[in-house]
Amino acid sequence: MNKRHLSTALALGAVATLALAGCSSSSEPSGDQTDASGNMSCETVTLGFLPSWTDGLSTAYLLQNQLGALGIDVEMQTLTEAGPLYAGLAQGDVDIYPSAWPELTHASYMEEYGDNIEDLDAYYEGAKLTIAVPDYVDITSIEDLAGNADRFGGRIVGIEPGAGLTAQTQDVMMPAYGLDGEYELVTSSTAAMLTELGNAVDAQEDIVVTSWRPFWANAAYGLKDLEDPQGAMGEPEALHFLGTAGFSERCPEAADLIAGIQLSDADYASLEDMVVNEYGEGREAEAVEAWISENPNAFSTIIVQ
Repeated sequence: MNKRHLSTALALGAVATLALAGCSSSSEPSGDQTDASGNMSCETVTLGFLPSWTDGLSTAYLLQNQLGALGIDVEMQTLTEAGPLYAGLAQGDVDIYPSAWPELTHASYMEEYGDNIEDLDAYYEGAKLTIAVPDYVDITSIEDLAGNADRFGGRIVGIEPGAGLTAQTQDVMMPAYGLDGEYELVTSSTAAMLTELGNAVDAQEDIVVTSWRPFWANAAYGLKDLEDPQGAMGEPEALHFLGTAGFSERCPEAADLIAGIQLSDADYASLEDMVVNEYGEGREAEAVEAWISENPNAFSTIIVQ
């Protein structure tokens, strides 16, 4: 899938997202059901994720595959902002948030909702928020952005307004480097950022964007992370699976499977590339099946159907 086609697909996916309020017709958590004896069962699990954030997109379909192999009916709930997703998780409208960033990037959401959220374990170590430019741009540090606003149109191209990456860039990084008087952080969506990035790369124009690792677009667009000598974008953190409070008690087999998922850089990169680039929108489940077939030992509890 080429860059422009992918960006369009992500944009369409974002437009098609449903409101969280519509994901449940009752006040009970979507998976909170009882069997004939009145005991809690785990027949249905709802995964909440942001389709434009492809770490969550990839791991959501991985969980759909694996939980389905346990005989669990998996419902996919897409949203456009992290805040409502954390709220839905805390309220029990969503059972699992695949690929959350609770340690640093989403720490404010955890402070607000964490009492009603269960950490089901980390699956990837070393995730990082970045400020990046295409590799043909001749600057190497965030410090170099100062005094060069004209080269970039006075803009840092960002993603969703409610993203932790947006807050870290706007509230911490830009003041730390004195960029808040020179640059505007332009927010809209990940899809819109990728469209601008793709157009700039095609024209070999200067552009600076907010990004993160792991993220397929770093390789696809030839991005290089700018050095951050002040550490203003934060330290590396782990990516976690989060559950609504009490999930592991209600769904112990599912929780055990999730806790066994540990992806290396190579595992993660191949999964995201297959889901996003090789197969693309509408074929995510097929992509995960193909990835599992090629990587049957990628994590300890994997179920090959």
